[in-house]
Amino acid sequence: MLNRRQFVRAAAATSALTPVLSTDASAQAYPDHEIHSIGMFPAGSGADVMVRYFSNKLAEMTGKTVVVENKAGAFGNIATSYVARSKPDGYTLYIAPGSSVLAAAPSLFKSLNYDPINDFEHITTLVKVTFIQIVAGNSPYKTAADLSKFLKEKGDTASYGSVANTGLVASELYKQSAGLKTVEVKYKEVQAMLVDLLAGAIAFCHIDVASVLGQLQDGAVRAVSTSSTQRIRALPDVPSALEAGIPNLDLVAWWSVHVPKGTPKAITDQLEVWFNKIASDEVVGKWVVNIGFDPYPGNSKLVRELLEKDTKAWADYVKLANIPPIG
Repeated sequence: MLNRRQFVRAAAATSALTPVLSTDASAQAYPDHEIHSIGMFPAGSGADVMVRYFSNKLAEMTGKTVVVENKAGAFGNIATSYVARSKPDGYTLYIAPGSSVLAAAPSLFKSLNYDPINDFEHITTLVKVTFIQIVAGNSPYKTAADLSKFLKEKGDTASYGSVANTGLVASELYKQSAGLKTVEVKYKEVQAMLVDLLAGAIAFCHIDVASVLGQLQDGAVRAVSTSSTQRIRALPDVPSALEAGIPNLDLVAWWSVHVPKGTPKAITDQLEVWFNKIASDEVVGKWVVNIGFDPYPGNSKLVRELLEKDTKAWADYVKLANIPPIG
């Protein structure tokens, strides 16, 4: 029989072990109920399709319901803050364009109520998005060199369009490389920018392929270069920035998966395996390419490295493009 002192010691040891055993057990049973996937975009928007597609694939993989919750607004900060404050149990996921949301946030906002790198467990990458430089389909500019020649002649009387910071930065890097004085015109939505492009009010813009795939296919717009040093699978005939004579431009956005800091490693490891199986799937790859992206399976180490690298890069981009921080 245990004396009182031995009993207290045994009870304390059991108590100390209980949380560990409980955590391990919950990780082994994961998931045992529905998962919530947080989206930073309005429901039904083009980017929201990406969140829902990969959320549905996770549901197929796990056999559990994955509910997409749209928390749009504040350039992604509402959704990002929500995930950072959520319970770290693996039942709240964040599928988002990590490069332009998490990595860019410290440079785009005067203050944040979360740490983009240290307030999350970073699971893996999913796809990468290369922007393209487009002109009107009926314009005489067949190449980026043709466009540059025209813009040099026009000086600051010519303009280009921007609707997202990634496109703005790509255009400013192009201007820097070609020695141009072309003036930026800001737009709130893609459609308005395309209307002006087709009307000749602006000379060019940089935009993601998914937003203009239909216009590319019917010839309304023409792509003259990508925003990176490589061609993209969706448009194999479009020259890379390097091939087009824009050597300083290598801007690639990427989507990734994140969960709140403190989520058990057994769960984050499992999520990494599942999402990389999804991102590597042949059917998924075809779907991704068809909407203008490239598959980009990775791992937690890669995401963190990309975040740290791109966070530093965005500080330079913001200065280059003269983007005022949001208060």
